[in-house]
Amino acid sequence: MVRTWRDEADTDAMAQSLARSDALRDAFVSLQGDLGSGKTTFVRHLLRALGIGGRIKSPTYAVVEPHEAPDGLAIFHFDFYRFADPREWEDAGFRDIFAGPGLKLAEWPENVTGHLPLADLAIKIEAMFDDTRTVTLRAHTERGSRLLAAA
Repeated sequence: MVRTWRDEADTDAMAQSLARSDALRDAFVSLQGDLGSGKTTFVRHLLRALGIGGRIKSPTYAVVEPHEAPDGLAIFHFDFYRFADPREWEDAGFRDIFAGPGLKLAEWPENVTGHLPLADLAIKIEAMFDDTRTVTLRAHTERGSRLLAAA
């Protein structure tokens, strides 16, 4: 599925649609795109739609930022941009996080190829010259198909 985001309201609308899907609860969503394409902006909209208040910061340096939605949903926002040492995967307990319950959102998943499970839903965001975004969504699992339908 390919969508065009004309502005941030379109980004928010898709985040709101996904947040309403029960399939999101234990999903793994990967986000790909160049620097500045809107990956973190989309995650912020999604977290807000899930009820996360306060400051939502990018996990670029921490690698992962955990959150808890008001309904108790555990959410883990990963940014693997600076990920360089495969030993960090085990040492940081990322395998356990991905094996456990909760929503996992991962930016720059290509930097941990071979470690991540298959994403339920892969989202690729491309910034266009006119400031719109071309967003390609691909489902890899049945849960991902349900998310794709919600989007």
